[in-house]
Amino acid sequence: MFLKTQINTDPDKKKLKTSDKTHKRINKNALKGIDLNQASYQYFGGVDLMSIEGMSHATILSIISEIGPEGFHKFETAKHFTSWLRLAPNNKVSGGKLLSSKTPKGSNRLKIALRNAANAIGNLKDTHLSNFFNRVCYRKGRTVAVSATARKLAVILWNMVVKQILYKPPTDYLFLDEKRKLGLVKRIRKQIDKFALTNEDLGLVTD
Repeated sequence: MFLKTQINTDPDKKKLKTSDKTHKRINKNALKGIDLNQASYQYFGGVDLMSIEGMSHATILSIISEIGPEGFHKFETAKHFTSWLRLAPNNKVSGGKLLSSKTPKGSNRLKIALRNAANAIGNLKDTHLSNFFNRVCYRKGRTVAVSATARKLAVILWNMVVKQILYKPPTDYLFLDEKRKLGLVKRIRKQIDKFALTNEDLGLVTD
């Protein structure tokens, strides 16, 4: 109800529209009678947080309830924000040597929400953030990968809200059918190169 009130009282925000996110799962406990994708886009003044892969309705609600758009601006940098969330490594240095870089203990609901989102990202395939998650997971294990990805999410969120930077990963999110198609094309090209097939061999010669 709070979210509806905030949007409905601002005529300029009501005009803002973003693309539908049909690939996002809607939790059965989600708010009824409200399109949270459009609502959050309007609430954050045209910042599309749902464009981030792994960002769920529950995560968006946690961000709104715990900090809101104004809260992000209280932190001068993304590093300050991740430090407040206790997601930034606590580097201990002695004699110029790094002794420890563990993430400090302590939690809040927003940190938990971002860690849950990071854990969900770890189950995705072939996205910018899931590839990052898997690289960290391979080297240091899933627990560290969850924390590192949650921290990366926090940095992305801060930049989107404070600096109005669109989320544009190096590789755009591809739906499953598109990924399968690209994978098939890649395998076919490898076979063509392997056997040095020509257009004539493939029956592609035209008059």
